[in-house]
Amino acid sequence: MNNIKVYHLVAEKQGARLDKYLFESCPGLSRTRAQKLIADGLVTVNEERAKASTRLNIGDRITIQVPPLEPSLLTPEPIPLDIIYEDDDVLVINKPAGLTVHPAPGHPEHTLVNAILHHLPTLTSTGDSGRRPGIVHRLDKDTSGVMLVAKNNQAQANLMSQFKSRQVSKIYLVLVRGHLTPETGVIEAPIGRDPAHRKRMAIVSKGREARTEYRVKEYLDNYTLLEVKPETGRTHQIRVHLSAIGYPVVGDSTYGAKSALVSRQFLHAYRIKFRLPSTGRYVEFTSEPSPDLRQVLQKLHSA
Repeated sequence: MNNIKVYHLVAEKQGARLDKYLFESCPGLSRTRAQKLIADGLVTVNEERAKASTRLNIGDRITIQVPPLEPSLLTPEPIPLDIIYEDDDVLVINKPAGLTVHPAPGHPEHTLVNAILHHLPTLTSTGDSGRRPGIVHRLDKDTSGVMLVAKNNQAQANLMSQFKSRQVSKIYLVLVRGHLTPETGVIEAPIGRDPAHRKRMAIVSKGREARTEYRVKEYLDNYTLLEVKPETGRTHQIRVHLSAIGYPVVGDSTYGAKSALVSRQFLHAYRIKFRLPSTGRYVEFTSEPSPDLRQVLQKLHSA
């Protein structure tokens, strides 16, 4: 393999995890890529293959082979971004409904990632995120609202760690049909792939833990506007949980039914709280509902 770089380290920390030690010791190497190098057998400890979770002893000899990154096939596109906040590490954006977050096989264009790469041309050099450079969480295509983007590997690792340890708080505005009671509640049910419909999610006994808190914001005609806080981040979590208790999201044709009120699911990422990677300061950003959702609320208020 041409242009492969080889690094030799001697462990200086007792008990450190191998993947974390590589991330902290090799500039420009993210923890995600370190884990991939380990999985690919390109990292040895004392001349033997190891696992990402291997605990090091002081004096262990570590060899890392780092092949060059494959050139990015993603194309920057001048898609407008509604930027709420930006610093050297993060972008906070207001994602419109209808925009897919990241490319998928066979669909490499017209996504939020393409727009981000146009705004941040150097982001491709952060490297190992494949088709998802800068992405630390996602919103469904037809979900609008506030979203975080990392501008470098260190920020990406920091934010992903915050999500994993549940330090990030997200609040969604959601409209459901009927009057949901009680006015506050928690839905706890494991979520996994629907065994009968592989493109859908469902509550399944062997699924992953999922917990959703909700609070009634107001009753509008025969609908309920909710503030929903997902404690976990499972795919389609809010939509699956609300559908499971008999209150599917208005306009959600996958887990409920289409609606004459709105052409897409009434699901908006309203508020996010997290710590800035640069300072650790806890910050909060909001995104007001988009015009199509405001129109629905105005119509129901006047009903």
